[in-house]
Amino acid sequence: MIAYLRGKVLAVTEETAIVDVNGLGYELYCSAGAFRRAIVGETVELYTYLQVKEDGVTLFGFESPREKELFLKLISVSGVGPKSAIGVFTAMSADDFALAVASADVKRLSAAKGLGKKTAEKIVLELHGKISAAEVMSASGEERTPNAKTQEKLSPADEDAVAALMGLGFTRSESVQAVKKARSLGAESVEEIILKALQGAL
Repeated sequence: MIAYLRGKVLAVTEETAIVDVNGLGYELYCSAGAFRRAIVGETVELYTYLQVKEDGVTLFGFESPREKELFLKLISVSGVGPKSAIGVFTAMSADDFALAVASADVKRLSAAKGLGKKTAEKIVLELHGKISAAEVMSASGEERTPNAKTQEKLSPADEDAVAALMGLGFTRSESVQAVKKARSLGAESVEEIILKALQGAL
């Protein structure tokens, strides 16, 4: 299994990048994140997934282990193959995908090339419990340190936001911390607080 490549980018097409690794050229179908890294003439590091079929092998490239992990979860959904899945990750970032699943945004998912409404609904149904709100919150790569002072009194609006976040899978400690940070960043409504949390901005 080829899980990782590091080499010089020789060429980039609409769907693929060719990477020279010690004189051997690998062609990879890339996510949007991987394409951003794949600059012709420069060295790139990509995490990969190798699909083996009777008629050949296909290599897919990702910018991070997390993006690859979400790709693997996506292709675990019946009826979603690697080519369709990579299309999703060229249409949206890993964070956007996780957010769409966590918030059951079928419309956002079905906008990806190759996915219809029924397939998008199936993705939400099968992955909603596998992509937790905590995973979405950590999408930015920042560590979440629970705030020890979680029992202090909050305003009714802030308590509503905390309750909503807990309903999405966050702990109370994480929810209180998220609400406080959202307020410090200028969020005024409950909706703004929840959106910032789900986007991994807190």
